[in-house]
Amino acid sequence: MFTAESWPIACNMLPFGPTAPDGTPIAEAPASVWAAQMRQVRELGFDHIDPTDAWVPLGKLSDARVKEFQAVLADEGLAVSSISMTRNSVVDVEHGEENLRTAHRLIDLAPEFGATVVNTGFMQAVTPEQQKALWFWLVDGHVDDPELRPLAIERTRELGEHAQRNGIQLSLEMYEDTYVGTPDDAVEFVTDVAHPAVGLNPDLGNLIRLHRPMPPYQEMFEKVLPHSNFWHIKNYMRDEDPRTGSYASAPMPLKYGVINYRAVIRRALELGYSGPFCCEHYGSDSIGVCAENKDYIRQVLTSALR
Repeated sequence: MFTAESWPIACNMLPFGPTAPDGTPIAEAPASVWAAQMRQVRELGFDHIDPTDAWVPLGKLSDARVKEFQAVLADEGLAVSSISMTRNSVVDVEHGEENLRTAHRLIDLAPEFGATVVNTGFMQAVTPEQQKALWFWLVDGHVDDPELRPLAIERTRELGEHAQRNGIQLSLEMYEDTYVGTPDDAVEFVTDVAHPAVGLNPDLGNLIRLHRPMPPYQEMFEKVLPHSNFWHIKNYMRDEDPRTGSYASAPMPLKYGVINYRAVIRRALELGYSGPFCCEHYGSDSIGVCAENKDYIRQVLTSALR
């Protein structure tokens, strides 16, 4: 069990995107580009990062480039607490088998980085319509095929077996219209997988931001927190008018959004949560907001663990 001071709270490197400033794919960029981006989050007080594949796809790097990445991490004084695999579903009709191989490689790489969790899920690439929207979640995207659910369970269990052999956990990120797209669906899916190394990422921010009816967040967290082993944590302003059916949402720092994370984090600890946190934010100065969120989480933990 971590202390409040030692609990891993990472910055998701998603805001830096998949290309270097000169347009070069970040996976092909010089190590100096990686270093400059890591340095920005280190200067904000982060000790850990999550090198999501929406930034640097570790699972597709050569062994030599992986070692180069590890060297940059050490030079910048950063550690990796989790590795997230984003929008690369293992049951993608076109790329599912390739994504499965990549997930296995990440599970092999994770212990080398000291990461305790590989995070994955069933969300798929944003559509052209979503790319045009102010916020991509304002437009409906991929919807999982119910007929592929047995294959999703089979492949998730396969990854869970591999994770267990490597002494780490696999976490499934909750995301709308996927097999883990509602609290009930997520709990049912992870129960059907039935593997001790597989849990949920209760990223209910992915749901709270949607312009559609939503149960109270307290009820949703109560269902999923007992099964959670990792946490993409973010918050949103949310407003809805039942008379007109209108909705509004926008990213907010943890302290100011509609979810009371002081209460939710304390409840998670009561239910036995012991996984890393990974701060996310969309829009504005994302990593700056993530740094504020890190300090907020640390204070909540300090208060809760006294």
